Amino acid sequence: MAAARALIRDVISDTPVLHSRVAVRDGAGPVFLKCENLQRTGSFKVRGDYSRIARLSDAERARGVVAASAGNHAQGVAFAAGRLGCAATVVMPGGRAAA
Repeated sequence: MAAARALIRDVISDTPVLHSRVAVRDGAGPVFLKCENLQRTGSFKVRGDYSRIARLSDAERARGVVAASAGNHAQGVAFAAGRLGCAATVVMPGGRAAA
């Protein structure tokens, strides 16, 4: 975990953890929110995406990466690949055909 943290330190925002007073008032006990929505991509997914692409060999990165996602993972892969000079192909599901 420390190695991954060091790898992404200069790329990923250090997001705050906030205590939710609303949840405590509702009797749910202490609730803390990790504000990963403040990442440039809007999600925590970029942490793993960047970490994995950064650990590819030069030859692997030169071939590019492929991801299947219509959301946060797609954004994380695209961001990470762009930062690392790696081509990325993101496959997104198409619209659903009428029955």
